[in-house]
Amino acid sequence: MNPNATTTNERVRDVLVHALASVVDLEVVVTTHRGHARELGEQALRDQKDVVVTLGGDGTINEVVNGMLVDGPGPGVPALATVPGGSANVLARSSGLPRDPVEATGVLIAGLEDHRFRTISLATADDRWLTMSVGMGLDAEIIAKMEQLRSRGKKATPTRYLATTLREYFAGTDRRHPAVTLQRPGEEDIDHVFLAIVQNAAPWTFFGDFPVNPNPEASFDRDLDVFAIRDLRIVPSLRWTRRLLMGSSAGSAGSGLFVGRDIPELTILADRPTAVQLDGEALGDLTEVRVVSVPRALRIVV
Repeated sequence: MNPNATTTNERVRDVLVHALASVVDLEVVVTTHRGHARELGEQALRDQKDVVVTLGGDGTINEVVNGMLVDGPGPGVPALATVPGGSANVLARSSGLPRDPVEATGVLIAGLEDHRFRTISLATADDRWLTMSVGMGLDAEIIAKMEQLRSRGKKATPTRYLATTLREYFAGTDRRHPAVTLQRPGEEDIDHVFLAIVQNAAPWTFFGDFPVNPNPEASFDRDLDVFAIRDLRIVPSLRWTRRLLMGSSAGSAGSGLFVGRDIPELTILADRPTAVQLDGEALGDLTEVRVVSVPRALRIVV
């Protein structure tokens, strides 16, 4: 349980804990530092727990999953149940859970009682597991700026995300010199890229209640989809923005936009250190990320 979960307070968390404890033998641990959730995920694996329940955002989930899968997928890995407690809650909402944490807990309790599980595909980005997405370029620059604001006590509201996006687009990112190239085994490189987003499922994120969908056909049931922008001039950018918000799946390598579907493996390269995000968490500036799809990697409660 992340004590800083943005969608709950102490009273609501107590209600959720009591509800879950009515159907499972529950041990509650509050995270105290960055990386703690990963330690707890690995501990749950070593202790042969049946299920790990997270109350927090996608960053907490990513840490837990990386701990549980430290030795890779297998029959001894606990199942994952996610109570949405963050600002976006992409994994929880993409797997069909209600946004409200109390309602979501009700669904999970029914799933635990009825033994309802779904086995989903994940992916690795170098030595880290990702549950939803990895990106290099403008999207990661926006996330890095948002993390700086949050570290100064600012909330991650949709309005603040929009303001940060506009500020990065017009005054932050380099819109003249694309740094990124996509490499796929046996395929032609996709170069001159400003922004690359690789998704394991859809949507990529949420703007409040509204889904943002670079790759609307991305699915937990198959390999990876990629969305890459090669033209950041204002008019094309308005076109890409409309596509994201409308959930369109159009696009080609020749039109300033590349869309690739069901890709088992790719490498994102940059000719200079470029911002990278994984599951909505900034990883810093890198020059290479190898992304590999891993089918049927994790069981989740539904």
